Amino acid sequence: MAKPFTPKVVTANALLEGDVIYQTATGWSRSLSEAEVLTDEADADLRLIEATQQRDVVVGAYLADVDTSTGTPEPTHFREDFRAKGPSNYAHGKQEADAHV
Repeated sequence: MAKPFTPKVVTANALLEGDVIYQTATGWSRSLSEAEVLTDEADADLRLIEATQQRDVVVGAYLADVDTSTGTPEPTHFREDFRAKGPSNYAHGKQEADAHV
């Protein structure tokens, strides 16, 4: 019996800004809540191929598992949770903490 497909989103880094972005039905967004949730493995693979071909826009595109039980996509792994909060440690106040060391 086939394993159930876990919903996924296509995520990458914006080429110029380095921000974490998510593929939507019409482009890219910095908001995970706006991401296109993919519930079919073949569709997810196709959307990932499309994303990797957008070399002038994104770098490092990949599929990330999401939980959709709340009605909006939520990260299922720590790495994705961290990425969803912003582009780097500097966006999370790390630079202030380092300044006091």
